[in-house]
Amino acid sequence: MPLLEPPEEENGSAGSDDATGGDKTAEVSSDSDLSQSAEPPAAEAEPVFSAEQEAELMQVISELKEEKGSLMPIMQRAQDIYGYLPIEVQTMISDATGHPLEEIYGISTFYSMFNLNPKGKYKVSVCLGTACYVKGSGDIYERLKKELDIDGGECTADGKFSLDACRCVGACGLAPVLMINDEVFGRLTADEVPEILKKFN
Repeated sequence: MPLLEPPEEENGSAGSDDATGGDKTAEVSSDSDLSQSAEPPAAEAEPVFSAEQEAELMQVISELKEEKGSLMPIMQRAQDIYGYLPIEVQTMISDATGHPLEEIYGISTFYSMFNLNPKGKYKVSVCLGTACYVKGSGDIYERLKKELDIDGGECTADGKFSLDACRCVGACGLAPVLMINDEVFGRLTADEVPEILKKFN
């Protein structure tokens, strides 16, 4: 009886048990499930990067690439340099390290520490943890999407605001909670969102 090929995993479902352990995140190998599950998108518009940024990234890669488990530290340093990890930067890392682009993209979408989109001057974060969600943070999040005209994970066209959801900010007593950069706004309703945003315009 012939053997059947196992189905490919869908994007976002990758990650072995080791990939979720905090002590092993820096040791993701090139043949891990993460590298098999994600198909990197084509770049929509070429972002503008400086030669200095690229030179700094190449220096980081030169210093780290021979070390075991260096891929994630390189990606973290790249995000520090560029502010996020667009597909163009991932491609540079792939070309310079020899790691497949699919592996790098899989890691960047698996771990929440990595951002594939630029962040705004004002980083808006809404807690969707249980304590906040049952008190209406979902409505606040939807109102922010409407007011800013962006989806979660995106940045406004002027670069002023970016919007993300998080699971807990450690202020459950103030639920529901919204943060803009390091400023916390608690016990909110969705109707208060426009006035809060005006403070940053």
